[in-house]
Amino acid sequence: MANKQIDMRKIKRIFKLHTSGVSKRRISQQLGISRNTVAKYIDFFKCYRLTAYEVEKMTLEELHGLFKADQRPKSPKLVELQRYFPYFDKEIRKTGVTRQLLWEEYYAKHPDGFKLSQFKYWYAEWQKETPP
Repeated sequence: MANKQIDMRKIKRIFKLHTSGVSKRRISQQLGISRNTVAKYIDFFKCYRLTAYEVEKMTLEELHGLFKADQRPKSPKLVELQRYFPYFDKEIRKTGVTRQLLWEEYYAKHPDGFKLSQFKYWYAEWQKETPP
């Protein structure tokens, strides 16, 4: 499954192997995860400037909290927009209804809301997360 977070023990192992000089390709083969995923987690640790010693001493809960802290909360404006998406999803199935028309309806109620391009972006993101 895409973007599913892997086990914290594997994440610790990725960083330990990387700091001991093992290549990303070899790490991905040993742990059975993609090279891109390995690179993503290594970049995450580099961004926080964590040393191998610090990562080694972290508990699994602390490590998990570090990844959760990286995710920013949604803005109130986005939360408000996302409330409309189930309704928009029903409406867009009707003949003649476009995303442009749905945005105009949303923007009439919320003139300080998202413009068309951001509306389309967030609607597409919501559709990816929502099962058909």
